[in-house]
Amino acid sequence: MRQIFIDTNVIIDFLADSEPYSDDAAILFQLAKEKKIRIQISAISFNNTYYILRKVTSHKRAIGLISEIEEFVGVQEMNRSIIRKALKSNFNDFEDAIQYYSAVEIGDIDIITTRDLKDFKKSEISVLSPETTVKILLKELI
Repeated sequence: MRQIFIDTNVIIDFLADSEPYSDDAAILFQLAKEKKIRIQISAISFNNTYYILRKVTSHKRAIGLISEIEEFVGVQEMNRSIIRKALKSNFNDFEDAIQYYSAVEIGDIDIITTRDLKDFKKSEISVLSPETTVKILLKELI
């Protein structure tokens, strides 16, 4: 089963129904819910997602939306090793460095899926857009 690491922006696209990006994000989460793929995310994605959702909806609704995905995704806990690697990295975006090293810490990640492809240029793991990830997965699953 493929393990896909999902960046925070894809989670937000899905939960906030951000058009035109939400369709591909929804497919990824549906595949995970159906246990056709395994989605992994970083623990920091929860607070970052909450922060963005809270700007457009109530606390109760934001917590409800986040709770729905928490049940069927793997979560990489934050630790000192991840933070140290992110701090020492050449990533231009610290949050993306944390995402990357969270994926590395999990191990066996097939794809990092993000809309910020340019921020993951130094990745040793394949980095694809949600659209490309969905195309590859659907082709494999047919």
